[in-house]
Amino acid sequence: MSYAPSTAAGKQTAQQLADVSRTLYERGWMPGTSGNISMRLPDEPGRALITASGRDKGELTARDVVEVAARTGQASHPGQDRPSAETSIHAAVYRVTGARAVIHVHSPYATVVAHRAAARDAVSSVRMERFELLKGLGLRDPAFADLPVFPNWPQVERIADDVAAHLAANPDGTPGLLLADHGITAWGDSLSQAKNRLECLESLCQLLVLSHAELHVSRAAQAPDHRTAP
Repeated sequence: MSYAPSTAAGKQTAQQLADVSRTLYERGWMPGTSGNISMRLPDEPGRALITASGRDKGELTARDVVEVAARTGQASHPGQDRPSAETSIHAAVYRVTGARAVIHVHSPYATVVAHRAAARDAVSSVRMERFELLKGLGLRDPAFADLPVFPNWPQVERIADDVAAHLAANPDGTPGLLLADHGITAWGDSLSQAKNRLECLESLCQLLVLSHAELHVSRAAQAPDHRTAP
């Protein structure tokens, strides 16, 4: 069942998600049905709208979104369309950082870096330094950024647990992350800020790839298994 926001703020938010989705699709960052975008409702920040699962991002409309609890990702209304498969990752970001918008895309250069820097069973990170674009990330020290790369576990909830634990331990870290062989996620205080940060991170990854420099990758200890034991 399609979701129709009942308030003016909800309708505006849904339309913003649809507009940004089409823009990112046209850039080749959300091919087919890939990627997902969410945003807290301005008049009820405990709730968020997120793109529904399986939607063509080039044809997304304001009705192709689902309302969820921002901090848990649980659907707000029974019978809605299924939310994005990565809703729990968005919820982890909202829960730990207080962000107001999250964007996940399959932009090519970030995905290449995520492929090259990934560890099989541990969180790794890519050091980015000296580039002027680092100033666009809102970091306390814009001289460098460590962009985390998470294992792409088949269980999305396990990825979300890894993300939440990492963000809680690094509150001043980079407002973005990579998923191994998968893509990039960025967030901000508004949808436009999240998009701007996403663009900066993709451009930084492009510079790393085009420079042919060896990636400065550090690897953490093996990622903990947060799944509940049987």
